[in-house]
Amino acid sequence: MNENLFSSFITPTMMGLPIVIIITMFPSIMFPSPSRLINNRLISIQQWLVQLTSKQMLSIHNQKGQTWALMLMSLILFIGSTNLLGLLPHSFTPTTQLSLNLGMAIPLWAGTVATGFRYKTKASLAHFLPQGTPLPLIPMLVIIETISLFIQPMALAVRLTANITAGHLLIHLIGGATLALMNISTITAMVTFIILVLLTILEFAVALIQAYVFTLLVSLYLHDNT
Repeated sequence: MNENLFSSFITPTMMGLPIVIIITMFPSIMFPSPSRLINNRLISIQQWLVQLTSKQMLSIHNQKGQTWALMLMSLILFIGSTNLLGLLPHSFTPTTQLSLNLGMAIPLWAGTVATGFRYKTKASLAHFLPQGTPLPLIPMLVIIETISLFIQPMALAVRLTANITAGHLLIHLIGGATLALMNISTITAMVTFIILVLLTILEFAVALIQAYVFTLLVSLYLHDNT
């Protein structure tokens, strides 16, 4: 067990070189591309889940928005598989790093905003000033709406980072308490171990839900700008 509570969030290195890029690319191996006329059960289930998710997420989009289908599906698969990878023993979760999440959130948010100003210029500018606003409140509302627009990528990144980090810290703390209680009270240690197992199952669900929420919010930003 590591002495430092936050040591599991330190960027891993090998021979003094960071290996985050290798870890980030590893989940792509979990999704093999089909090479046969009749796929096996694993690839069939994988394709069914991708089609179900894409149908649900792209149902609100018009033709311009649906051109982002590949980007959105790649995003949800990458975040979901990376979150699940971090739940394995002696592993590292790249999505606990705010820099990585900002690196995903800012370009996607900027792309949706640029799309909106290109294809729906009047509607995008109208968001800064709601209809019927009193004249004295116009400067204040424009400033508030501008700030709220620029906060969107920060909210995306911080939400994902906070949820994944909090879950890993809870697992670390409860796991440490279970080991410490084994020499004191076996019954209490068993209770904490059951809580640890239930929390781990919950974290598997949170890993997938957070990937879906991140991608869904990007999809909603795209819907507002196309």
